[in-house]
Amino acid sequence: MSDIMEVLVVEDEMLLAMDIEAMIEDSGHHVLAGAASLQDVEALPDSLNPQLAFVDIHLAQNSNGLDVCSYIRSHWPDALIIFVTANVAKIPADFSGAHGVIAKPFSHAGVVNAIKYLAAGVFDPPPSIPRPPSLLASPHLKARWE
Repeated sequence: MSDIMEVLVVEDEMLLAMDIEAMIEDSGHHVLAGAASLQDVEALPDSLNPQLAFVDIHLAQNSNGLDVCSYIRSHWPDALIIFVTANVAKIPADFSGAHGVIAKPFSHAGVVNAIKYLAAGVFDPPPSIPRPPSLLASPHLKARWE
């Protein structure tokens, strides 16, 4: 694929963040920035323009992914937001406006397939490939691609 997504990774567990970043790069996309908390995300320049953000729910500095999601939606409204969490039950029914979730523990193939699917939708919506089972889509994702 010649289209390269710019991806933001918000994860406070360093090894998991590095693993997700490696999967993004291995999939041919670019990690724009990494962050471990809401405060880290707020410190990023507004000039960044992520097309995709992977966001954990429980983050450093007593912050959480729901607040990060709200911040991303207000600063980079075109970004797809995917929660990556072991705490799927903590996600509200409306997903706080996010586009989906990948449950931890995740498989390498599951994340890579989700990245391929999301990239297909970013560059040529709606995606022509089936949604992988690793990605639970929110109603916001379907609405985005209609």
